[in-house]
Parts: sequence; C-alpha cells; structure tokens
Amino acid sequence: MNGKIMFLTFFIIAFSFLVAGTFVIGSVLKEQEENIGQEAMLVARTVANLPEILHILQTEEIESASKRINSIVEDIRYINKADYIVIMNMDRVKLSHPSQNEMGKKSNSTDMDAAFAEHYYISKGKGEKGITIRAFVPIMNETNEQIGVTLVGYTLPSFTQSFLDYQTEILITILLSILFSVWGAHTLGRHIKKQMFGLEPHEISKMYVERTETFNAMHDGIIAVDKDLNITIFNKMASEILGVGDDPSLYIGKNIYDVIPDTRLPEIFFSGQRVLDQELFVNNHSILSNRVPILVNGKKVGAVAVFKDLTAFKQLAEELTGVKAFVQALRVQTHEYKNKLHTIAGLLHLGHTKQALEYLSQVKEEHDSVTKFLNERIYNENISGLLLSKISRGKELGITVNIDKESRFTKFPEKLDHHDFVILFGNLIENAFDSLIVMDKEEKELTISIDDNDGVLGIMISDSGIGMSDEVKAKIFKNGFSTKSKENRGIGLYLVNEIVNKGNGTIEVISEQNKGTTFLITFEL
Repeated sequence: MNGKIMFLTFFIIAFSFLVAGTFVIGSVLKEQEENIGQEAMLVARTVANLPEILHILQTEEIESASKRINSIVEDIRYINKADYIVIMNMDRVKLSHPSQNEMGKKSNSTDMDAAFAEHYYISKGKGEKGITIRAFVPIMNETNEQIGVTLVGYTLPSFTQSFLDYQTEILITILLSILFSVWGAHTLGRHIKKQMFGLEPHEISKMYVERTETFNAMHDGIIAVDKDLNITIFNKMASEILGVGDDPSLYIGKNIYDVIPDTRLPEIFFSGQRVLDQELFVNNHSILSNRVPILVNGKKVGAVAVFKDLTAFKQLAEELTGVKAFVQALRVQTHEYKNKLHTIAGLLHLGHTKQALEYLSQVKEEHDSVTKFLNERIYNENISGLLLSKISRGKELGITVNIDKESRFTKFPEKLDHHDFVILFGNLIENAFDSLIVMDKEEKELTISIDDNDGVLGIMISDSGIGMSDEVKAKIFKNGFSTKSKENRGIGLYLVNEIVNKGNGTIEVISEQNKGTTFLITFEL
C-alpha cells in the first residue's frame, strides 16, 4: 500500500512538472516567434528605406531593376539569414526572390493587400518549408508616395529543431524534475503516513466505519463541531433525543446554527472552557449535557457535546423519590400512629373514655385539614404528596412545618415541570431540616409559602435554624460545596440553582447566623 501511495504521489508530482514544463516550452516558443517577427520587420524596414532601391524602382525598367535589386537584396538576406526577401512594385511584380523562377512574376496573394495600402504588419502563414513569419513594409518615395512593398520571411523552427536547440536545458530540467519528484513523493508519503498515525488508508476507512457505528450504538447523544462550527459527528441517539429527523448523516458538514442553533457548543469552542453536568433546554427538549473543547497539540480544533434525555431520568428520579418518600412517610406515620395508639390505649385503660374519643376526633380533624388544604390549594399531586410527607417528617424530628394558608400553586413556569419542583422543594426543605436539627432549642419551625398570583410564582422557605455566614452564603450554589463532612454532599443547592436558571427565575437568600435562613424564589408564568 505504501508503494501505491509513493507511485501515485510520484505520478502527480511528475505530471505537475510535465504540465509546468509544457507551459514553459510554449512560452519560450511564443517568445521565439515574437523575436523572429520583430527581426523580420527590422530587416523589411531596412530594405524598404535603402536609397539605392528607391532610386532603381523609380528610374529603371523592370528587367534591369530586377537584376540589380535582387543582387542587393540577396546579400542582405544572406547576412540576416532570412528565408526570402521579396521586393514588388505597385503592379505586384516580384523584382527579387531567392528562386530565379519567381523573378518577374506577378503575385496574386490577397494577404498582402493591406501592404499595398501603406500598412505595416506581420503575419503567419504556411509555406513549403513549414510555418513562416512574414513582415510587410510599404516602400515610400521622397514625396511620401508608395512605389512598392518589401516582404521578408523567416521559417519557424520545428519542435524537433527547438528541442535540439535547447536539448541541454531540457534534459537538465527533466532530470531535476525526476529527482524532485522522487524526493517529493518520498517526503510527502512520510508526512502523510505520520499524519495518519502510521495507518494505511483501508485501516482508516475501517476505523471511520467502526467509529460511526460505535457512536450510533451509544445511548447518549453526541454532537461535535469543527473550528468552523460545521458538524462532524451527529449520532442517531442525538437525533432521537432532540427530535430533528431520522437520518443524522444528513447533518454532517452543515453549520450547527443551521441545524440546532441553541446547543451552546460554539460558546465552548470560543471560550475553551468545559461545562459538565449542565441541564439545558435545546430544541424544546430537556437534556443533561457535558460540553468540552477538542484540543489537538494544545490548539482548539472543535467542540463536542455528550448528553442524555432528562425526561426519562426525571421520571426514574420521580419514581425513586416517590418510593423513598412513600417509605419514609409510612415509617413516620407508623411511628406517629403507634404513639397515638399508645395514648388512646392509656386513656382507655385509665377509664377516660370521653377523653379518648376527643383525642381521636382531634387527630382526625388535623389529618383531614392538612390533606384537604393540600388537595385544594396545590394542584399537582406530586408536590402535595411531597409536602405532606415533609410535614410528617418534621413531626418525627420535632420540627413544626407550617404551610401558609394563603398558599396556592396552579401552574408550572415555562420549561419546568413537577420533576423540577420535586427536586427544588425536596432539597430546600431537607436543608432546612439539617439546619434545625443541630439547634439546641425547643421551638423549631419551618415555614413554606407559595404565592401564585398576577402571572408570578413566588416561593418562600424559611427556617429558624443556624443560618449562614456571608462567606458560606456566597458559595452555597457551587457544585460540590458543602459545610457537612458526609460524602455525596454539595449537589442539592446546585441543582436548585440550575432549575431556577432554566426557568428564567430569580433566587434570593437571606440568612443570619443563629437566627435562620430564608430562600425567596420567583418565576414569571
């Protein structure tokens, strides 16, 4: 295979030299033709201006004039190596010619008509010996009247003659062309081999097919662009997740802005900074994206995005969260109702039947009141179920969870759904629980308020916990930052902030050490 590449490279370089040589030889021949034409014109002008010829044409008879003129002209022709010099009077009778048979004959050629009309020019025609360059010059007397025409002709050398004239130069050029072709083929072949990491073309073709099929077999969407932001990779899963069509190969080579303008891949290429685990809303689809620049020898050559469909992950997370919340709620309720049963059993054992019935009625009213409130004011069962479980969780921890009686939640902001709000409420409430648990005081309260009015959704979650310093408050939304030493911490508030940004909302944190923390979140509906 290397031999084929070398031969092909040699052939291309040699052919290039051949084409260049052809143009050079053509240019040389053209220049030679121009030089011959100028020389013919110079000789013709010289002969036409000879006083002796002017005198003979005006004073002598044709026969005597022909002999004398031909003698003069032949000497000049011999000296200047012209093929012929012909002098004609105004009757077109030839008064000089290398062939004696042509002397005294009249020329009937039409290509010299202009010369008899006082025109100077050079023409090219086909003669007995080959292509001839001819110069025509009118002969003018002292009174500026035309009395004849001078015709000088030179035969162009044939290609064989030209080759023989320049054979040394041509042979040296051919030899150098061959040497440079071999050297160039060898150098270019080594360079190509190095650029291809020592792989043969069929191996690269095989790798390309394998790479394409590998990308198409992956369950992650992959899109890559080059330095011109043209798409170089677009696998099947990417087209399925983003809903852009069935054949992703149709997008290869197209500009990313013409296919999916909101991938935010260009900003990764221009900034050179990677962005990991960021939730994006691309082409009306929610994805979790990792975007990194592509570097080759430290130089940016493109960018690549690897992403997952967040819809399926959110559904799974919701199911897992729901199961966890359900198990936790069952455990809390089991513990709570066990205590209540113990209380009722004690009252009955002591014979306080009336008090036992009143206690049962009170418990039922409290439960029905909370359940009815959540069902009426919170129109999504996932959110209401989460809040109910957190109320029960708070009781188990000795924390009073208060939900503002004016709270109302009827509509999700654009780009957000119940999956996002389960994460948002769940993390903020759990953070508040963590802050309250470590407090050494009897009254521990957590207040939740949801205001859905006038096209604005406002959420407030406030606790009376340990609060935060300004230094901590400035870092709470960074991925991985946590004031707790446990593993897998520092992600909750980061996710909350990502959700708020995705919904084009705002988040404000008000906190004072040992007095509590309040999160204020607003979205436009």
